[in-house]
Amino acid sequence: MDDITVLVLANPADPLLAMLAALPDATRIVAGDRAESFADAAPEADVILNWTGSRELLQKVWGMAPRVRWIHSRAAGLDDLLFPELVESPVALTNAQGVFSEILAEFVIGAVLHFAKGFRRMVRSQEAGVWDPFDTIQVAGQTMGVIGFGDIGRAAARCAEAMGMQVLALRRRSEPARRRELLERSDYIVLSAPLTPETRGIVGEAELGAMKPAAVLINVGRGPLVDEAALIRALRERRIGGAALDVFDQEPLPAGHPFYELDNVLLSAHAADHTPDWKDRAMQVFLDNFERYRKGAALRNVVDKRRGY
Repeated sequence: MDDITVLVLANPADPLLAMLAALPDATRIVAGDRAESFADAAPEADVILNWTGSRELLQKVWGMAPRVRWIHSRAAGLDDLLFPELVESPVALTNAQGVFSEILAEFVIGAVLHFAKGFRRMVRSQEAGVWDPFDTIQVAGQTMGVIGFGDIGRAAARCAEAMGMQVLALRRRSEPARRRELLERSDYIVLSAPLTPETRGIVGEAELGAMKPAAVLINVGRGPLVDEAALIRALRERRIGGAALDVFDQEPLPAGHPFYELDNVLLSAHAADHTPDWKDRAMQVFLDNFERYRKGAALRNVVDKRRGY
């Protein structure tokens, strides 16, 4: 199958779209960031690549493209993308799962070391010109608890074990009693679960209260996994050791947000996986899957649309 029409939901000027030149010559590629851009091509389209499009744009284009059999999302998280008609349809949905797992695992380990070694204090002392010796924590022998043991969680666990840490891990659908035990035993709690109705607010007041006073929460999953108001209270009152956050309820995080003011928080602007080639890696997943689609082979990273991951 070579005469395939691909609708690319993106700014047509995005330089990464040049990688689509690797597709077979017979492939028709139409890019746009407005539904009107696809008026002519949509009725004959086979594939939609949602590169930077919103759910609203995808839903509009979907309604214009009755022949589409496969949709690919550049992002791994799909909580902002799925809509009922897509979920109920037989159309295959794939994503970039696994592309950024090792990179995010490195951020997790960086966060562990940030708190264990007191890097913030070191930098402040250096900037103030103060000689400030203090005790640090040996990471080997400490415990990392991972909630959401998918690709990212497993990658973080491998890194932690390589440093001599003990690892406790739970699937995203684990029993509350088992989650509480993990929280009580862990020095670092890593959230790497997708956002679903089951995982929304999975860490709230009760869960924060179960953590050790020096424990650190590391969220590389989705912001709404955590009750942010409860987390802010726990951090302000020093009931936990700290938090390292790459994701938030509202992004960009607005000016004046309490997280900016807290010295026991490490913030990343949802960019912990942004290496210089992260977009190239994401596009390569689509290119590889396109070849499989063209040959009638099984696609990789097929999403369970009802579960949302």
